[in-house]
Amino acid sequence: MKSKRVMVIDAFCDKPFQGNPCAVLPDARELSDEEMLLIAKEMNLSETSFVLPSEKANFRVRYFTPRGELPFAGHPTIATSLMLAQENMIQITGNTTAISLEFNIGVLPVEISSQNGKPNQAVMQLTAPVFGKTVSREKIAQCFKDIDPDDIRPDCPCQVVGTGTNFLIIPLMTSSKLSNITMNRDNLMAIVDEVGVSAAYVFTKGGFSRETELSGRLCDPRNAFEDPYTGSAVGAVGAYVIHYGLLTGDQIQVEQGHFIGRPGVGRLFIEHDGKEIRSIKLGGSGVKVTDGFIFLEN
Repeated sequence: MKSKRVMVIDAFCDKPFQGNPCAVLPDARELSDEEMLLIAKEMNLSETSFVLPSEKANFRVRYFTPRGELPFAGHPTIATSLMLAQENMIQITGNTTAISLEFNIGVLPVEISSQNGKPNQAVMQLTAPVFGKTVSREKIAQCFKDIDPDDIRPDCPCQVVGTGTNFLIIPLMTSSKLSNITMNRDNLMAIVDEVGVSAAYVFTKGGFSRETELSGRLCDPRNAFEDPYTGSAVGAVGAYVIHYGLLTGDQIQVEQGHFIGRPGVGRLFIEHDGKEIRSIKLGGSGVKVTDGFIFLEN
């Protein structure tokens, strides 16, 4: 009987059933690409992480959605890194342990923080930000049933931005509009296809917590379910707000998932000179909620 151990880690939260759940297979050796995709479909979460040996880093990781493989994603990196520490697959060294993970986009470092020997946060390095195509406010407004052009900030563009994965970043004026988003899926699908991304990330300043400076929601016109917390998109929006001067600090707390009952919180650490970004990292906590086996053969 062929089986593999699988865990579910809720990422960007410190309590079960919040944040974004990720399935993690700590030993994905001998699995084919087809089997990885079938497992991701069976788990039916936004991403499933497969851990493999690496000659370039501590581990190689591959991420699959039920639709196919992703080159990089944020919340699986947090979930996988914390799992490696919690399962003693890496050695914890003091309050901060540095590891490296090999992705399809290359090798990136991750720092794991511990308190009293217990891992409690992972901070991942994101890639240098890229800024791409822009879309008019009028076209963006046609992609949502409850948004007019005047609801979108006029002082910075709706633009493709990426720090590992690209998203169409859309800045709203008020949080009330963020809470009532309804996609016009056909129009949004046409726009994201036109600019070469899979989804839009809609955000506003402020949040439910006093410490929160940004709140966002992922709008994927092909996905029936809304992603609770999208780490790679949070990195992109962090680069965006620094680039356009909407925020000026070197740490930014970002909320996502509150409007769908799975509140998540992450913290961005950004080195910049006011516009040019030298480094961007994203940190978050995680909680294991499931541990068992998946059977590939009877």
